[in-house]
Amino acid sequence: MPAPRFFRILLLVALACVASEVGCSDRRFPHLDRLRELHRREGRPAAEQEAAERGLLARLLPSHSESFDFRVISMDQCGGKACFIVDNHPLFDGNGTPEVLILGISGVEISAGLHWYLKHYCAAHISWDKTGGAQLSSVPRPGSLPRVPSGGILIQRPVGWSYYQNAVASSYSFAWWNWERWEKEIDWMALQGINLPLAFTGQEAIWQKVFQRYNISKPDLDDFFGGPAFLAWSRMANMHGWGGPLHQSWLDDQLALQKKILSRMYAFGMFPVLPAFSGNIPATLRSKFPSAKVTHLGNWFTVDSNPRWCCTYLLDASDPLFVEIGKDFIEEQIREYGGTSHVYNCDTFDENTPPLSDPNYISSLGAATFRGMQSGDDDAIWLMQGWLFSYDPFWEPPQMKALLHSVPVGRMIVLDLYAEVKPIWINSEQCMLHNFAADFEMYGVLDMVASGPIDARLSANSTMVGVGMSMEGIEQNPIVYDLMSEMAFHHRQVDLQVWVETYPTRRYGKSIVGLQDAWKILYQTLYNCTDGKNDKNRDVIVAFPDVEPFVIRTPGLHTGTSKTYLTKSSKKYIAVDASNNEYEQPHLWYDTNAVIRALEHFLRHGDEVSDSNTFRYDLVDLTRQTLAKYANQVFVKIIENYKSNNVNQVSTLCQHFIDLVNDLDMLLASHEGFLLGPWLESAKGIARDKEQEIQYEWNARTQITMWFDNTKTKASLLRDYANKYWSGLLRDYYGPRAAIYFKYLILSMEKKEPFALEEWRREWISLTNNWQSDRKVFPTTATGDPLNISRKLYTKYLRDADLILPEVFAMAEIDPLYLTPNMFLQARYT
Repeated sequence: MPAPRFFRILLLVALACVASEVGCSDRRFPHLDRLRELHRREGRPAAEQEAAERGLLARLLPSHSESFDFRVISMDQCGGKACFIVDNHPLFDGNGTPEVLILGISGVEISAGLHWYLKHYCAAHISWDKTGGAQLSSVPRPGSLPRVPSGGILIQRPVGWSYYQNAVASSYSFAWWNWERWEKEIDWMALQGINLPLAFTGQEAIWQKVFQRYNISKPDLDDFFGGPAFLAWSRMANMHGWGGPLHQSWLDDQLALQKKILSRMYAFGMFPVLPAFSGNIPATLRSKFPSAKVTHLGNWFTVDSNPRWCCTYLLDASDPLFVEIGKDFIEEQIREYGGTSHVYNCDTFDENTPPLSDPNYISSLGAATFRGMQSGDDDAIWLMQGWLFSYDPFWEPPQMKALLHSVPVGRMIVLDLYAEVKPIWINSEQCMLHNFAADFEMYGVLDMVASGPIDARLSANSTMVGVGMSMEGIEQNPIVYDLMSEMAFHHRQVDLQVWVETYPTRRYGKSIVGLQDAWKILYQTLYNCTDGKNDKNRDVIVAFPDVEPFVIRTPGLHTGTSKTYLTKSSKKYIAVDASNNEYEQPHLWYDTNAVIRALEHFLRHGDEVSDSNTFRYDLVDLTRQTLAKYANQVFVKIIENYKSNNVNQVSTLCQHFIDLVNDLDMLLASHEGFLLGPWLESAKGIARDKEQEIQYEWNARTQITMWFDNTKTKASLLRDYANKYWSGLLRDYYGPRAAIYFKYLILSMEKKEPFALEEWRREWISLTNNWQSDRKVFPTTATGDPLNISRKLYTKYLRDADLILPEVFAMAEIDPLYLTPNMFLQARYT
């Protein structure tokens, strides 16, 4: 997402060229032909790209550094298309000479060819370190690598570009990265065949240089830039100053890091996408240029429209300064970085509604934005996320057409951010506009991932020029990204039955029928969401309801303190609530019992692959998924019994819920992919001094809890948007928060009074703000055996899940008859 949305976090994209009543042939877009020619002419020498690939192999599979030979070839040798060729090396003699020859038109294509060979001939698997890393144990030893068919295999891209990243991933995932982590990510990109990645790091240092020309100093910018964990939204004019200021050392370090990032991307033959000017300006610019036409934008999710953070300023497109600043920014980037790929990202009015709906105004804004790019780079191409069209009802066909037609045909690329769920290209003449996101939730629409890019490319008048991935946050759901990256090289739909059957063999390094059966179930349930709804994790544990209990719908009758209501008529009680907040039900699109059966397969066959880090990650994630949904059921039972005025059962079930949170924390602690510690330590790790360390840790803690501003009794409107199932966060924050709510539930029943909503809010908001500023250190390494822990928790909570809740009294550690509200808190969190 461009900015925190209440219903998405992670995503897959397609690219579409915006054109008016023209077909799909690239020949109808001379600007894109010109861009490809520039890329070929200005790209790094073949020797440098081949060296980059050898470096990748040495990092990925050092034992096989001499087993592969890489060569960059011309596009003519690929039939005029982007391709790679995998062949048996003609000089292999069994005595340490290379066995496999991989050719491609660039380092990226060669990397994709290496991945293709390892995946399809060696049954290997590559994913992020946090999701288990690479499974390479199935790769035969040097000298014994599998041979490919005589004459080699040729894989051509059906479309030329493979895009990667979302504008907000720079804050949700990359905020604290150093070069070591970036190097791993660029290797991952190359292996996935990504050749069009966003490159947003360090842009604040460029803006500082540009704004200095307009007499805007560093102190003037302190209220403009957000903190490191919130930069994505200050860049998009959603907010200003939140989490800041940025220290000069941070600006300098990020600029140096960006230069390393770009250098490595170019070395692989990638085409990094740089940012462009959208009109977002510091407030100080108004006083420096009092005659400038400036619009004061509206509130974006602050509490009470707090002007300290909200309501940014947009320079009007008709003002001469607009194009001038846009030109300066592009030129400064080219000067600082020593070159450009000529593709620039700019998201106009991303989750901010334009001040005028007049299509002429919208058109002038789009034209001025592009003129700013073109003035700095005559060959500029504008790349834009299409999210604004689906997020804001403001964008009706006349406004969409005005913006999209304000740029010459072939000079704009629109990211279609939701094709695997709602392929808007089916009903659109111009572009594709879908979006999809998810956080810590096992979720996907594999059927659409396998067919959507093919359908879009083959549709009538298709203007599709690429595929890609644009998730808000990375390092989850590896199966989705494994498939989506592969789709960049498929001309026909993938047989998912076969693909899913082979997935666990590649993922774990062994062929185990029981695990294949488990993944068939997961494909048909977790990864087959067909209800068309956006998935944003609202599990009770990580997104605890901030509402009076009678607002929460439960089946059947419930009893209030003085009157009985039908659940469907509970609006009578809601009217008493001073809050207008609505309870957002957790999304459930699958049979939870079927998923538990898949978990049983994992537990039954776990000993056979217990040494596999990829298996351990999947086991923890699947156990987490099932227990999280079970916790949602427990919470509903708590509310049902509250409405029935059964204090004993409420007390016992509340304790059961807290026990579950603590047990989940123990489970998550058993794998490095589910730890809070690395997030906080990486934030502190880039600090230059104690002051920065405190600030950066506050940024990191705030993003995953309250997110934005609050008062003593009004929580942030974005609270829990970036929730995480991380060990440390559950035991130290989510559990204590739930315990406060349960305390007030029990007090309400004992005193026969309405739920003390304001007191609950005051206490949990105070808890949150204190946690944001806390300095407690959390582990960065895993502890415990995931398989043993998962088996114990399955037995405790899931083996007889339908029977556990009625019999939960037998599990109570404290007699509910003697459990007072204060005793409840002390028993669980002293």
